[in-house]
Amino acid sequence: QLQACGGGLVQAGGSLRLSCAASGRAFSSYSMGWFRQAPGKEREFVSVISWSGRSTYYVDSVKGRFTISRDNAKNTLNLQMNSLKPEDTAVYYCAAYTRSYSYVAGTSERDFGFWGQGTLVTVSS
Repeated sequence: QLQACGGGLVQAGGSLRLSCAASGRAFSSYSMGWFRQAPGKEREFVSVISWSGRSTYYVDSVKGRFTISRDNAKNTLNLQMNSLKPEDTAVYYCAAYTRSYSYVAGTSERDFGFWGQGTLVTVSS
């Protein structure tokens, strides 16, 4: 089970930190990711982190502004979002890989089999 939190309303240029609490599986064995869905748009990839935390990958639009991290001791996934823009407004979802000890530096959803409920981030201009 994945439970995301930390969303809210922030002005452009501000920061938010999303967290995702995981339970029910060996968290440290699975790569994790963040996706987002803006109003009227399809869900899109944001970032992925390997099970160990050593490897990360970001969509170009958030590189240099967002940082994905994980705390395997606390079964928690994080997304630090800085320099937020109105176009970052979306519902953000955390997701876990289906297979353990697997990681691809890519944007596809096909490797993710478990999804959280989403947390809304609204960035005002």
